[in-house]
Amino acid sequence: MINVSARVQPSCQKEAMRAMFAARKQVFVDLLGWDLPVLEDRFEIDQFDTPDARYLILLGAEGQHRASARLLPSTGPHILGDLYPHLCDGEVPRGPAILEISRFCLDRDQDSASRLSARNQLVTALVDHALREGIGCYTGVAELGWLAQILRFGWHCEPLGEPKGDIGSKIGALSIRIDNETRASLKCTGIYAPLSLQLVESREPVA
Repeated sequence: MINVSARVQPSCQKEAMRAMFAARKQVFVDLLGWDLPVLEDRFEIDQFDTPDARYLILLGAEGQHRASARLLPSTGPHILGDLYPHLCDGEVPRGPAILEISRFCLDRDQDSASRLSARNQLVTALVDHALREGIGCYTGVAELGWLAQILRFGWHCEPLGEPKGDIGSKIGALSIRIDNETRASLKCTGIYAPLSLQLVESREPVA
């Protein structure tokens, strides 16, 4: 399924997906050094990129990747439930209205101001998508530095347990409640940014 609202033509969808997977490789493998599978030495695609995954992809005026995120149903295989359940003090949150955010990716080929703008627009798109689709909660796993940023965005976000790991590489789990007050909360912190980039919302099998 692809829902392209005011944004890109369906014919651009596959190119947007390829650009996203290429950007993920540049960020998570080349820059951060994560040990992840790479296809054709260009695309970072893992076992969670299944037909059940959804993607939000922000594109620039020329169709270039700016930012993206993957959403995984918590009722099926996902990173927190399958790889890091020990990060939760209690049970891993699961349910049809709970999705996991993963692979939040900001393209490397932009300056710091453009990355900040793309980040804010992607966070905004995540909230708007949740409110439109009846998603009441997002979960996720993040390294400590990124976790601290997420907690400061202004939405109702709570750690699910104490971060674990070695000093300098700790990771933690979190939950983000989305409701009718979330947009106003993000506006108060300056995060909420109405969309000016092109957005692809996709749930497509990975080719």
